[in-house]
Amino acid sequence: MVDGMAELMLQQKITKMRQRRSAPLILELDLTDGLVEEPPGDPVAALLTMRRSRLADVLDGLRRARGDDRVRALVVKLGGRPIGLARVQELRAAVKDFAGSGKATVAWAETFGESSPGNVPYYLATAFDKIYLQPSGELDLTGFSLQQLFFRDAMDKLGLDYQVAKRKEYKSAYDRFTERGFTAPAREAMQRLVVSLTQQLTDAIAERLRIPGDEARALIDRGPFLASDARNDRLVDALGYRDEVYADVRKDAGPGAYLLYLGRYQRSRALAQRARKLPNPTEEVVALIHASGPIRRGRSGRGPVDGGPMGSDTIAAALRAAASDHRAKAIVLRVNSPGGSYVASDTIWREVVRARATGKPVVASMADVAASGGYFIAVAADAIVAQPGTLTGSIGVLSGKPVTANLLERAGVSVDAVTEGRHADMFTTTRPFNDEEWARLNTWLDRIYEDFTSKVAEGRGLSMDKVHDVARGRVWTGADAAGNGLVDELGGLETAVSLARRKADLPDTAPLRLFPRAHPLDRLRPPESSEDRAAARAGLFAESWGPIWRLAAGAGLPPFGPLQLPGRWLIQ
Repeated sequence: MVDGMAELMLQQKITKMRQRRSAPLILELDLTDGLVEEPPGDPVAALLTMRRSRLADVLDGLRRARGDDRVRALVVKLGGRPIGLARVQELRAAVKDFAGSGKATVAWAETFGESSPGNVPYYLATAFDKIYLQPSGELDLTGFSLQQLFFRDAMDKLGLDYQVAKRKEYKSAYDRFTERGFTAPAREAMQRLVVSLTQQLTDAIAERLRIPGDEARALIDRGPFLASDARNDRLVDALGYRDEVYADVRKDAGPGAYLLYLGRYQRSRALAQRARKLPNPTEEVVALIHASGPIRRGRSGRGPVDGGPMGSDTIAAALRAAASDHRAKAIVLRVNSPGGSYVASDTIWREVVRARATGKPVVASMADVAASGGYFIAVAADAIVAQPGTLTGSIGVLSGKPVTANLLERAGVSVDAVTEGRHADMFTTTRPFNDEEWARLNTWLDRIYEDFTSKVAEGRGLSMDKVHDVARGRVWTGADAAGNGLVDELGGLETAVSLARRKADLPDTAPLRLFPRAHPLDRLRPPESSEDRAAARAGLFAESWGPIWRLAAGAGLPPFGPLQLPGRWLIQ
C-alpha cells in the first residue's frame, strides 16, 4: 500500500513537470525591491541583493520572451524601493516591445506612493496594457519638485563662514552655504529640469489615454488621487487585490497557465542556449564595462547593497583589458555616476581615448545620472546614448572650505599650530584662505574648467562658444542634452549595444560580455602587473582630495572630488 502511494505520488510529480514544460507561461516580475544596475562584486553583496532583479537580466528575459509562444502574459508589481527614472525608461521601452509581440502586460500596485510622490512608478505603469490598483491605495501623481535648504543665516548665527569658488554660475550645489535662496541661474536651471521631467510624464499619460497633452497635464495638476478617483479618470483600469489581479491574468492566459518569475525564465533560457552552443574562443563580442558610483582615485570600492565608488585604477584596467582582447571588437561604457575626482576622471578619459585609438568603437551608455565627472569620462566616446530622464552635463567645477575661526572663538576653543612651509595650513578650516592662496585656488579651478570644456569641444565636435553656452555647471535632462549636442541618441543599454555592433560591423547576434571577466582566484592572488586582469578588482580605500578628503567630506564638500554633483539626485 505504501509502495503504491509512493508510486502514485511520483507519477503525479512527473505529470506536473510535463505540464509545466508545455503549459502557457505567465511571467512575473516584482520590482518592490528595486533594480540592480551591475552584477554584485562579492559574495556578501550577492547575498544582500539576491531578491533584487538586475536590469540587464530583465531586459534580456523580456527580449527572449517576445518570441516564445508559451509566454502569454507579463505581470509586474510596482512600488517600494525607488528606481531611477532613466532605468525606468529603459524598462518601459522593453515592456512596450514585449507587448508589441501580442502578449498581455499587466501592472499592479498596492499604492503609487503613500503620502509621498508616486510619479515614477506610475510613469512605468503607463507602458502596460492594464493597470490595477489596490482599493486602499493612492495614486500620488503630483508632478516634480526640486527643493533646497539654505543655511546662510544659520551659519551667520553660529559664526561659521564658507569659502567657495566655482566655475561657473550654474554650479550651484554649495549656494546652500553662501546664499539664502536660489540664485537666478540656479532657479533657471532647476525650473527647466522640472519642466522637462513633467513633460515626459505628461506625454506618457497622453499617449496611454489617447488624449491631448493639455488634458494630461491637467490630470497631473488635479493629483493626488484616491484609488476610486484614479479609476474614474481612467488613470488606472481596475481596482483589485493581488488575488483578484492574478485571477484575471490566469483567466486571460488560458487553462493551466503556469506562473514563473522572469529571472528564473531568463536564466533557464540562457543556460539552454549555452548548452546548445559549443564554446568558441574566437567569438567576437561587445565588451561591457560598468562605471558606477562616485569617482575616486585607486581601486573601486564595494558597498553591501548599492555598490560603492568607482576607482580610476579599476575602470582604466577594465578598458585596457577590453582594448587588448582580440575578441572584443567594441566597448560599451555604462556610466551611472555623479562624478568626483578630476584627476581620476581624467585617468579614465585617457583610457577611453586609448581604446578608441586601437580602432575599437566606444559607446557611452548613460543610466540615471552621468554628470560632472560622470560626463567627463564619457565625452571621448564615439557616441553617447542617454535616456530622456538621465541627468547629465554639469560641466563645471567647484572647491572651497568652511572657516570655523569665529565659531571656535565663540565656543571658547583656541587653536595653536606649528608649521613649516608658506602654505602648510592652507587647507585647514581654522583660518580663511589668504589672497595669495585664494588666487592659487582660482587658478587651479580655471585650469580644470578649461581642460573640461576643451575635451567636451574636442569629443563632441562643438565650438568652444557652443560648449560655453551649454556648460557653466548646468545640469540637463537627457532630452535637453540631446537637443544641445551633449548626447547623440536617446535610448538605453540595448540601444547603445546595437550602436556599438553597427560601428564595429558586428552581427546583431554578437554577444555582450562583462569586462574584465575575472576568475574567482583573481580576488585572492596579487596581480602580476597593472596590465593583469586582476588589477581591475575592487579595493577598500582610496582618496580623491588628497590627504584632506575626510575633512572635505565632513565640511560638506563632495567627498570624492571637485567634479562631483553633490546631493541625492533621484527623481520620484
